Amino acid sequence: MTLEHLKAIYHQPFFDLLEQARKVHQTHWKGKPLQLCALLSIKSGGCSEDCAYCAQSSRYSTHVKREGLIPVEQVVSAAVRAKAAGATRLCMGAAWRGIDTDDPRFLSILEMVRRVRETGLEACITLGVLSPSAAQQLQKAGLTVYNHNLDTGEEFFPKIVSTHSFRDRLENIRRIREAGIGLCCGGIIGMGESVDDRLSLLQTLSSMTPPPDSVPINCLIPIPGTPLEKQPPVPSFELIRLIATARIAMPQARVRLAAGRLKLSPEAQALCFYAGANSIFHGEKLLTTNNQAPNQDIKLLQELDLLPEDLLGKAENSLQPSA
Repeated sequence: MTLEHLKAIYHQPFFDLLEQARKVHQTHWKGKPLQLCALLSIKSGGCSEDCAYCAQSSRYSTHVKREGLIPVEQVVSAAVRAKAAGATRLCMGAAWRGIDTDDPRFLSILEMVRRVRETGLEACITLGVLSPSAAQQLQKAGLTVYNHNLDTGEEFFPKIVSTHSFRDRLENIRRIREAGIGLCCGGIIGMGESVDDRLSLLQTLSSMTPPPDSVPINCLIPIPGTPLEKQPPVPSFELIRLIATARIAMPQARVRLAAGRLKLSPEAQALCFYAGANSIFHGEKLLTTNNQAPNQDIKLLQELDLLPEDLLGKAENSLQPSA
């Protein structure tokens, strides 16, 4: 889809855009439940990259402390809890530039992937740059999808990251795809980019063959100590427009309402779902920031008739006032 086509979609009257996105969503996703994903930091802080939004960069003074890779059993316990809470995917994140097979920690990561899959959950992981060999071994371990966000459009990207290029990220995506691993790839809005920069990101994603399996759309959470700490919040209607445009541009992708959801009203979240968002991060914490409380998620999804059937009974119990 060309950038001009995406502009025409995005800038049409708001309710016309929502109606178009809803029709696309109903064609491809009607009757399919909203996906709940749990997110777990498996290695925090100390990253050598300079991504301007990131609390985990070693170049900035933030609240995040540098910690080593967590034990495999801690990951398994988190997976079990996530599944009990209704999640179907565990997304694991490690803060570093990348990893290769000669790193002794890589064997632990392979074991994490295998053990998460044994719980019945899909396994997603983000480890930065991968060698072809590392990607192949992750695929053999059962990795469902690899997360490698492009963050923003190619032209704006150098204003956010200088330690690697937009093309570096595309090359890593190529290696992931060649290994036969599914792709989770999206971006962040609210970093000072223009609407055209956001649409440029969607143009790159929608032009992939095939487009990503999952497209997380994050709203910047300004972290004290990072270069973007004073960025203003994104207006809700801009987020909703972008989600609707993403749904139209990538009909078969899961569009994930990701970071920043805590700041959205229930009504704004409902419009995001109506526009085509069909996946969320579910749990009290993202990698380094807070998320909407699980019981609030359950209440909202139940009110919108979006709660998966196997959670309905659990939801009724969890929402009962305690004695």
